[in-house]
Amino acid sequence: MPIKFRLALLPLFCLLSQTIWAATISPGSSLLASNPNQTWSSPDSSFSFGFIPSDPATSPPSFTAAITYSGGVPIWSPGRSVDSAGALHFLSSGALRLVDGSNKTIWDSDTASRGVSSAELDDSGNLVLRNGTGAAVWSSFDNPTDTIVPSQNFTVGKVLRSGMYSFKLVKNGNLTLLWNDSIVYWNQGLNSSVTNNTPNLTSPTLGLQPIGILTIADPKLPTAAIVAYSNDYAEAGDILRFLKLESDGNVRIYSSSKGSGDKIERWAAVTDQCQVFGYCGNMGICSYNDSNPICGCPSLNFEPVDPKDSRQGCRRKMEIKDCPQSVTMLDLDHTRFLTYPPETDSQIFFVGISACRLNCLVNDPCDASTSLSDGTGLCYYKTPGFLSGYHTPALTSSSYIKVCGPVIPNPPSSLDSAVKKKDWKMRAWIVVLVVVASLLGLMALEGGLWWWFCRNSPSFGALSAQYALLEYASGAPVQFSYKELQRSTKGFKEKLGAGGFGAVYKGILANRTVVAVKQLEGIEQGEKQFRMEVATISSTHHLNLVRLIGFCSEGRHRLLVYEFMKNGSLDDFLFATEEQSGKFLSWENRFKIALGTARGITYLHEECRDCIVHCDIKPENILLDENYNSKVSDFGLAKLVSPKDHRYRTLTSVRGTRGYLAPEWLANLPITSKSDIYSYGMVLLEIVSGRRNFEVSEETDRRKFSIWAFDEFEKGNIKGIIDKRLADQDVDMDQVMRAIQVTFWCIQEQPSHRPMMGKVVQMLEGITEMGKPPSPRAIIEGPIIERPVSGTSTSLVAPSSFSSFQISEVSPSAPARDMETATASLIQSDLS
Repeated sequence: MPIKFRLALLPLFCLLSQTIWAATISPGSSLLASNPNQTWSSPDSSFSFGFIPSDPATSPPSFTAAITYSGGVPIWSPGRSVDSAGALHFLSSGALRLVDGSNKTIWDSDTASRGVSSAELDDSGNLVLRNGTGAAVWSSFDNPTDTIVPSQNFTVGKVLRSGMYSFKLVKNGNLTLLWNDSIVYWNQGLNSSVTNNTPNLTSPTLGLQPIGILTIADPKLPTAAIVAYSNDYAEAGDILRFLKLESDGNVRIYSSSKGSGDKIERWAAVTDQCQVFGYCGNMGICSYNDSNPICGCPSLNFEPVDPKDSRQGCRRKMEIKDCPQSVTMLDLDHTRFLTYPPETDSQIFFVGISACRLNCLVNDPCDASTSLSDGTGLCYYKTPGFLSGYHTPALTSSSYIKVCGPVIPNPPSSLDSAVKKKDWKMRAWIVVLVVVASLLGLMALEGGLWWWFCRNSPSFGALSAQYALLEYASGAPVQFSYKELQRSTKGFKEKLGAGGFGAVYKGILANRTVVAVKQLEGIEQGEKQFRMEVATISSTHHLNLVRLIGFCSEGRHRLLVYEFMKNGSLDDFLFATEEQSGKFLSWENRFKIALGTARGITYLHEECRDCIVHCDIKPENILLDENYNSKVSDFGLAKLVSPKDHRYRTLTSVRGTRGYLAPEWLANLPITSKSDIYSYGMVLLEIVSGRRNFEVSEETDRRKFSIWAFDEFEKGNIKGIIDKRLADQDVDMDQVMRAIQVTFWCIQEQPSHRPMMGKVVQMLEGITEMGKPPSPRAIIEGPIIERPVSGTSTSLVAPSSFSSFQISEVSPSAPARDMETATASLIQSDLS
């Protein structure tokens, strides 16, 4: 090499040697807690390793050894805090060791005698211990604590921890949050577009891109799957985005501008903080003060474990075992004791509210219970251990917890000023209401006079139509006259179809809007009740529910006006005759319809203020718009047309459709949302097969198709179940398999074995794993049968036990508590 060239490179070599020297840490180096300004820095000074004051601050002061981003935001810490005499030593043996003031080891890298000769902190924030050959022996990225930064790979087996909480990536690509390494209170899976094509991942890796996108990569994935976006993703600037598990049990993505020392929340895994198990400690109740979660005790029968920290939970002032008086149940309205896996495996029962309360009271292993009161009939029993409570006025659940009587409820308000302020606001509202009522009365009088004098004017009809359009635009149900609907349907001329609730006709409103007008039959409600139910139906809005535009209630005429669905009902496509061969649905559209229908039913069951049980889910009640988006129709009509208590119906009064009825319909058992799930399962089977589930043919050995289909599923003959019209089409077999498995989970004989509708959506999307469904006996052996037993209450007998059955007699003279307890036990034994 020429001398001149070598001389030219000399400054570059000097610069490189300086950079390496600045980033390299030699054995024998130490950091002292008493000197926070002393740090080991990365080459570009973006990251530094040293001691920072503990957060929150303590007295006397304590310090935490941490790798921090420019400005002091910690991203990694090896152990708990130490006093001002603590130190971090890089020993000559190659171990990195944190000690307190008494030289007691707090944390050690366990790298002694492994040939470690140097350490360095690189520009990504990774602290690496290297051997003589430069190979990494240990790194902070491979030993995460509570934070993940860009360039750091988080793989299966690694864990983030913060107090009692941990965050893991599991083999199937799901992210989980756990309390005490046992309770899984959050479980986020890959989206369906990924799992459709990659059912079995090999080595998934979680990573956070510098622009703020959380992804999961795997050798089987063509591209990384996106899990979440930070709400500032791709924004320019010198910003570090990192994922952190906080001490409150939530995992969040934060942003920190270089040098600011601040972190801003950009995404949170659990949007409702009170849903984090154990957030308020044992027996603590989480609720909200405006938008902030707060912790309290169930009643004055309890006291805080630590008055200075409400998150430490509560304890009974008098333990149950020491109670000198009678033990009773404290009733907590709008409250739920959180129950997550694996607790749900053995503590769910189907009993009434009273039995849920009293059975817990008389059983020692039960410490508390929760009745969901959402139409499912579920009751959770909580054994002595850890109770995590959640209270909000939006919850329909009622919970109960044992206390030593008498019950001393919490005061309604702890501040007299707040009560006075509320009273003042109440008086102000009364004044406002009086003024508004007076104005409305004058307007009504003026409108009445105007109508009286102008009702015969030719222009009145046009003005009335314009008013109706304004009412329609407002979203409220429009009230039509019978003559208006008679005129819009041309005398009910064009019939679109007919069902259990009445015939449907095509109509055109004054504003040229095409609608479907349903003439209801068998109305048993009065005017006021009818209008209230219509208001409830019209207020239920969802992308996959048919919208109610208006109604008519004149004398015996009861009509509902719905949005018009261009492609009609699903049955026209699934069971099209040869003459209707043009009506064909691709598999892509079928799966979209199945998923959309499930989402609509989920909204009715789980997202409405009150659970709405449809009672008649079938292809005829699933309508398709011009883009083949599915919308569920006739929801809410079961209550509107037949308001009688379902518990006292007969077979002749059943409004549902044979072939889709759950077994409990025919056994006079209470109807819950699980009955709709059975019907949906039957519809889903028809979407896959294109055949009626009760169809009998030579191909099915003269058995119902649904029975035959399960046998073929057991044999692995999935293609035999699929609609033959799809034979030449591009069909996603993973989706087909999921749909068929969901079908047989939905049509399980026992309601308790069927999944909730929200879970059905996750199963279809591939977010939630599901095992192989057991035999749904109801479709194989017939429905549950009701048999009267002389001198006892009714016996509910499963089909497999027709030849022999038993029931415990309940003596009419038994005390009320024993009667209820025995009844609840009977229900448990029959339905568990």
